[in-house]
Amino acid sequence: MAALKTRTPPEKATAKKATAKKATAKKATAKKATAKKATSTKTPPHAVEAKKPRIFTISFASVYPLYVQKAENKGRTKEEVDAVIAWLTGYEGKVLQRAIDTKVDLETFFAQAPRMTPNAALITGVVCGIRVEDVADPLMKKIRYLDKLIDELAKGKQLASIRRE
Repeated sequence: MAALKTRTPPEKATAKKATAKKATAKKATAKKATAKKATSTKTPPHAVEAKKPRIFTISFASVYPLYVQKAENKGRTKEEVDAVIAWLTGYEGKVLQRAIDTKVDLETFFAQAPRMTPNAALITGVVCGIRVEDVADPLMKKIRYLDKLIDELAKGKQLASIRRE
């Protein structure tokens, strides 16, 4: 004989559903109360402005040796890294060294760049899983451009190709 399935009597099933609805309603009420508490608290005026990403405050002097190390590990030279930075930002020789010595942050480094190359828009690709051309923040985009150029240099691309000539 086939096994018979047991069914819950209709009145018990209705009671279970009602209990489940009450529990869900209590959770929803608790969430609303928490949301009200969060919105009713006033934020101080100085906290209203959006917090900058931490990368903007990192000094260029701390990032530069990492760029050089990455290139040198792949058989490239410091001079080639400097050439790529000069092409993108206009920082060359003593001006680049001054930016490193004064330990300016990346935000200041790019804001005071002698001349950003007009061909920067030709830089495309992926850095850290993010498409460079899709980055919305202009400063973040410049940082990603530099990262992408150093990556290309480390991968063995010719300087002429990196410069988009």
